[in-house]
Amino acid sequence: MASPAPLLRRTFASPVGPLLAELNAAGALTSLGRARVEVPGRPVVHPTFTQLGDELARYFAGEAVRFAVPTAPEGSDFRQQVWAELKRLEWGRMITYSELADRLGSNARAVGQANGANPVAIVIPCHRVVGKDGSLVGYAGGLDMKRTLLRLERCILF
Repeated sequence: MASPAPLLRRTFASPVGPLLAELNAAGALTSLGRARVEVPGRPVVHPTFTQLGDELARYFAGEAVRFAVPTAPEGSDFRQQVWAELKRLEWGRMITYSELADRLGSNARAVGQANGANPVAIVIPCHRVVGKDGSLVGYAGGLDMKRTLLRLERCILF
C-alpha cells in the first residue's frame, strides 16, 4: 500500500542546504531531508512549520535544542522503536550502532537499517549514531552533512 501524499510541503534554508519538510493531515512532520528542489511559491503557513522553523534556527545557531515538533514518520514497529530511542539521545552525544542495538535488545545491523530509513533527519537525530570505532558510517544526507551536524553539536569526532 502506497503512503498517502503529504498534506503540506515547505522548504527551509539551512547551513547544510535547503531542507524539505512534509506534514500529514494531522499536522505532524512525516519527513525532513535535503530538498532536491525548493517548493515554489510563498512559504506555507502552519503552526508545525512555524515551530519547526524556530527549532531549526535555534539548532543551527548552536543551541542545544530538544526538538518538540510533532513527528509521525511511517515505518514498521521496529523502526518506530529505533526512532523513538533516537529521539531520546541528548544534543551533542553520540552513540554507536552496537550500543543502540543493546538498548533495544536487537543487533547492530537491524538498527543500522532502521537508522538509515529515518525519514525525519535532524529532528530524529540519526546523525548521532556512529560506528563502533567512532567512524562516520552511513548517512542518507551524506557524510559531509553528518560531519557538519556533529561539529555543530560540538561532538568529539574520533
